[in-house]
Amino acid sequence: MTASVSETRLARLRSVIAERGMDAFYVRDISSIQWLTAFDGVFDGEPAHALYVDPQRAVLHTDSRYSTACEAAAVTCGGAVAVDSQRKTHAEFAFDLWVSREAGELGAQSEAQLGFGIEDSIRLAEYRKLTSIFGNDQRFVETDGLVLGLRSVKDADEVRRMKAAQAITDAAFAHIVSFMKPGMTEREVQLELEGFMLRHGAEGLAFSSIVATGANGANPHAIPGSTRLEAGQCVVLDFGARALGYCSDMTRMVFLGQPDLRMSDAYAVLRCANEEVQAFLRPGVVGKEAHELAERILAEGGYAGKMGHGLGHGVGMEVHEEPVLAPRNGEPLAVGNVVTVEPGIYLPGDFGMRLEDFGIITESGFERFTQSTHDMVVI
Repeated sequence: MTASVSETRLARLRSVIAERGMDAFYVRDISSIQWLTAFDGVFDGEPAHALYVDPQRAVLHTDSRYSTACEAAAVTCGGAVAVDSQRKTHAEFAFDLWVSREAGELGAQSEAQLGFGIEDSIRLAEYRKLTSIFGNDQRFVETDGLVLGLRSVKDADEVRRMKAAQAITDAAFAHIVSFMKPGMTEREVQLELEGFMLRHGAEGLAFSSIVATGANGANPHAIPGSTRLEAGQCVVLDFGARALGYCSDMTRMVFLGQPDLRMSDAYAVLRCANEEVQAFLRPGVVGKEAHELAERILAEGGYAGKMGHGLGHGVGMEVHEEPVLAPRNGEPLAVGNVVTVEPGIYLPGDFGMRLEDFGIITESGFERFTQSTHDMVVI
């Protein structure tokens, strides 16, 4: 019998925690819980769940608001996950299961993963409760990014979902190009862009869309406002749909009238950086090597030091995941990693540009999910 998606993912987790000498694992991050259980249409943004995994069982602790939906999802997903809605704290739930099998070490996601940072008093209180119940001994082990590392290698089901999200995003770009015109505000374009995605199959947005015209485009995370589009400008559009629980992410430029020579030259350099990096990506390439290649191409084109951000990041259930294509990543890419490639050129007070695709590392290279053209789009 073929293993269910949740069974396969839980098996990967069990293998890793066994290698690290742990007998059980406790997860509180909602995206990681959703990934491990493979439950669809159950979780929202409320941190009302905890997942306990040991070699024999995986049990999701929830409350009465979610129990019916969780139990139905558990059946749909093949019964790999049991559901417990007893009225007790998550820490008490985990401790009771752990003690019942006289386990040795319980692993838990680190403070960073659980949100147990000092700035979050609710999470800090929960963390203290957990350690108080388990006792301050060596059986309790914090880990850092363990589930995120597993999530960085996507399976076929995840790829299908991201391609569906990207198809909506590509359609939205085709629509917005026919909609935009000088005189509109950035905010008007943003609302139309996001409305199209929501009307055409998106269950939500991957993030708040960026529409930045003229000098605003030199701010990589510009917030759309009342600035009006003018002839002769270029407009940065960075957006993505969320579909079937997964995100897409792309950036394109739209030129309002034929661009001048400076803009045309900058875009040609930007496109070269994007396409050469994509041709370079393959298993074994180190994240920082991809970033350095883009920086080198931009510098050779006359734009040294004009990017300022990492070349790319992972995408999945969240729009920013591991791995990253950035100077801080010295790890090799693996088959199944999904990353963006998004070189940028930013000239403060003048204009900015970014060209972004995302896709998956394959045995032979890089498969791009994004289908929208790299040709210059002029309206």
